[in-house]
Amino acid sequence: MSDKPILPPDGNSPVINLKEALEERYLAYALSTIMNRALPDVRDGLKPVHRRLLYAMHELRLNPEGRFKKCAKIVGETMGSYHPHGDQSIYDAMVRLAQDFAVRFPLVDGQGNFGNVDGDNAAAMRYTEARMTAVAGKLLEGIEEDCVDFRETYDGEGSEPTVLPSNFPNLLANGSSGIAVGMATNIPPHNVGELCDAALHLIKFPNAGIEKIVDFIPGPDLPTGGILVDSRESIIETYKTGRGAFRVRSVWEVEKLPRGGWQIVVTEIPYQVQKSRLIEKMADLMIAKKLPLLGDILDESAEDIRLVLEPKSRNTDPVVLMESLFRLTDLENRISLNMNVLSRGQVPNVLGIKQVLQEWLDHRKVVLVRRTNFRLAKIEHRLEVLAGLLIAYLNIDEVIRIIRFEDKPKEQLIKTFELSEIQVEAILNMRLRALNKLQEIEINKENDALSKERDELLALLASETDQWQKISNEIRETRKEFGKDSELGRRRSKFADLPDIDVDLEAAMIEKEPVTIVLSKMGWIRALRGHMESSDGLQFKDGDKLKCVLPAYTTDKIILFTTAGKFFTLDASQLPGGRGHGEPVRLMIDLDEGHDFIDMHVHDPKRKLLVASNVGNGFIVEEKNIVANTRKGKQVLNVKADEEAHVCTFVSGDSVAVMGDNRKLLLFKLSELNEMTRGRGVRLQRYGKRDGGGLSDIKTYDSTVGLTWLDAARRTFTLSDLKEWQGTRAQAGKPAPKGFPKSNRFS
Repeated sequence: MSDKPILPPDGNSPVINLKEALEERYLAYALSTIMNRALPDVRDGLKPVHRRLLYAMHELRLNPEGRFKKCAKIVGETMGSYHPHGDQSIYDAMVRLAQDFAVRFPLVDGQGNFGNVDGDNAAAMRYTEARMTAVAGKLLEGIEEDCVDFRETYDGEGSEPTVLPSNFPNLLANGSSGIAVGMATNIPPHNVGELCDAALHLIKFPNAGIEKIVDFIPGPDLPTGGILVDSRESIIETYKTGRGAFRVRSVWEVEKLPRGGWQIVVTEIPYQVQKSRLIEKMADLMIAKKLPLLGDILDESAEDIRLVLEPKSRNTDPVVLMESLFRLTDLENRISLNMNVLSRGQVPNVLGIKQVLQEWLDHRKVVLVRRTNFRLAKIEHRLEVLAGLLIAYLNIDEVIRIIRFEDKPKEQLIKTFELSEIQVEAILNMRLRALNKLQEIEINKENDALSKERDELLALLASETDQWQKISNEIRETRKEFGKDSELGRRRSKFADLPDIDVDLEAAMIEKEPVTIVLSKMGWIRALRGHMESSDGLQFKDGDKLKCVLPAYTTDKIILFTTAGKFFTLDASQLPGGRGHGEPVRLMIDLDEGHDFIDMHVHDPKRKLLVASNVGNGFIVEEKNIVANTRKGKQVLNVKADEEAHVCTFVSGDSVAVMGDNRKLLLFKLSELNEMTRGRGVRLQRYGKRDGGGLSDIKTYDSTVGLTWLDAARRTFTLSDLKEWQGTRAQAGKPAPKGFPKSNRFS
């Protein structure tokens, strides 16, 4: 096969490196997506589709106080003049701007079906109507006064703004979300009153720290309310870096019912959670028995949300029930913050909340200066016209003569009265009937007023302090109109600390049912339903037999102790069912080859255990310290290579009985044993070299009752006279009493 490049048939076309071509084109696509589709501008908080949509509505004169117009007309105007993309994508963007559960301060006032919190879609655009809201009016305020740059539309037949004047902190107030190439943005909504307070403080103290900013903006203010449960330290760090997340919980209350019953009513759900999907997921969890505390869920919502949660038992703690639901369902949700925006409208960058506010304020200053210059130019033009009209009024007879008899009245007026082109045009365009009204007093009055305004504008342009004062006044007006005192601006999301509950939620989320745990000699384990009275009917694999049978509940933790001195922990609810022979325990834990199981019991954190090795070393350990959180288990009793763990028994009473392989029994006080969390322990009984063997069994007992044991027939014997075998720890002991089992074990 030839290594020569494959050329086009004519052989004259240039050869392009595929790698370089792909890199160049993909980079162009990525930049286009970032700049023109996915990321909002930090100055007005809008993406191009939203900006073009609002500008099209402005051009259609769909003002807040005006009439509604069909959404199909608005979408068509936007697509035809400014946004050459699909009409459905434009309509979807428009619908979201009208949904009060999606945006905190809607920019579109919709009339008709615009969807709901259940996730139902809006009606087709031919059935709905819309106009701008007062907030959208704030974003467009002054756009006719040359306060922002314009560019050509895609077809070159018109112009569109590159950014809106934005007399409203829209980026943080309404938030934004989008996915670009290699980057994404997600900004939750905030309260405008709090944003205005922070902006005013930032104007006065530009070097204010993030802690002070968070004093004004304690957290997001979501359209659907909810409760924020993050710590202040976490929120400060999130706002400082521009990356993080907020935990939002549903708002709920307990409703009392007759005869001591009760139910929980959820009135607010987290932001961007669809109610229908939430209920569907909760129902699935109930069917899977993962919500054992919940009896039923009812949707009694109308315009307001009302989810009724009925407990399975009236004895259930409502807080525990809700905590279990928060853990498994979207009644608690994480709202991410990733303030990746177009800084200065050009550079994608992740900004902290202080930088976002500062760039918005800088934009407002640019807008103010440009609007002032625009107004100043208008005033200068009008003053020039007024000066010419005043000259014409004072010399009205001569002006009339020149206009009436001169061949070139325009040039003659300029020459005679030293007028400008603008002044002469104004005089020539003046109607005759206006001569009666052209009074010197009125002209002078308007001239004085405009001159005064011009001086004020010049002073404003010359003073940065006055400019910030003007911006502050505008922000105060916005705060007054949309702040916390208004119905729209009142804070919806509240703050709260996580409840302090002394309950094992993992166990609370498991339905409590009786089971019997069966462990075979070969290490196969299973959980049979119910508590078995007898193990005679159990079936095992060929060559296998019963090692241990244990009554328990699905909420219990099962503790396994092995010859390696390790404890392993299994959840009873996760064990395989009773069909078949179960599964090998070694698939659930990491047990080294050559080691076996010594003991299996139900975990009780209030209990103590005595563990010992085959050479007679041991100690006492609290059972709360042996729980293993991983498959590797927890090493508690350290043993050498030629040793192994041999006994694990519950501690009760005040004395210890130790039986050696040499059939010698030693009794001593329990207080002589150390209590440890890990180690080899201390010597329990001494064994001579001639005796051989080591530890056989251990038991703790109450000295006032006596030492008991079971024989092969399961009969109980009690030894009351214990003086002969009484000693101290690490002694050899005395030969076992008559009648002690030949197995050398107490049970």
